[in-house]
Amino acid sequence: MTLRYDLAPTPVGTAIAVLSPLGLLALRVTADDDRWVLEMLAREHGVVPDHAPGAGSDLFAQLDEYFGGARRSFDIELDWGLTRGFAAQALRAVCDIPYGETASYGEVAAMAGRPGAARAVGSACRATPFSLVVPVHRVIRSDGSLGEYGSAPEAKRFLVDLERRSSRSAASSPARERSRRT
Repeated sequence: MTLRYDLAPTPVGTAIAVLSPLGLLALRVTADDDRWVLEMLAREHGVVPDHAPGAGSDLFAQLDEYFGGARRSFDIELDWGLTRGFAAQALRAVCDIPYGETASYGEVAAMAGRPGAARAVGSACRATPFSLVVPVHRVIRSDGSLGEYGSAPEAKRFLVDLERRSSRSAASSPARERSRRT
């Protein structure tokens, strides 16, 4: 299988997309050296992609729209080949958390059909191959605190705040106000 990767800057670090013939296989965001992320993907998942500038252009355009507040979800095919078992179920459940909202690890476990598996949800979120496009940043602790986000909890705060601001501004837009009055 031919794997390709592409890189793009985002407000939370460099996005590294690994693409397979089936779709997006992995998306990691790092403030570190991107070679380290590629080595980690190779070690953890056995993937060694070739650099293909432009391969991620559709995804990166959608990321730009997301960070600009114009996109609430991603329209990109995902290759779930790096996820298995309950981790895949949990990550698919995370996709159902609405933009601008959060859910606890326990709530996601229940959504995935295993109500006592909050810690397993945490493990799935930590190990997700799909940063940003599977919104694990929307999963929080049961006490309402944000918790970790890999080694970048400030990125999680940024993403949650970005979505909340965008949700509030969309809810109070003039067009929305007119539609409420009619």
